[in-house]
Amino acid sequence: MTSASLLEIFPNPAPERDYIIQIRIPEFTCLCPKTGQPDFATLFLRYIPSERCVELKSLKQYIWSYRNVGTFHETVTHQILNDLVEVLTPRFLRLRAKFNVRGGLYTTVIVEHRSPSWKSVDILPP
Repeated sequence: MTSASLLEIFPNPAPERDYIIQIRIPEFTCLCPKTGQPDFATLFLRYIPSERCVELKSLKQYIWSYRNVGTFHETVTHQILNDLVEVLTPRFLRLRAKFNVRGGLYTTVIVEHRSPSWKSVDILPP
């Protein structure tokens, strides 16, 4: 099973400033809970840190921990967002999970978190 405890953080070097961190994760894999077959996706993470940033090697290990987990696309996308929000408490975080074709269908799930104290959307491209 996966665990948010795999995620390591470090202090934001510029907490007074809004800036975007973008991470592309092209090797996400989980299992279809119905068939047990692997599902592949590219994850696109974009966040505006507050006090903490995620350490990349720990993020990679956390993402790899889903390889043997049976889960629906929507469920896993929300879980990853929830875990990242829990450890980072970012001003803003968007996760887009673009799954490979399965049975002739493509699925993309997009979830967002906005801190109640953060209102700006000017620096966020579509």
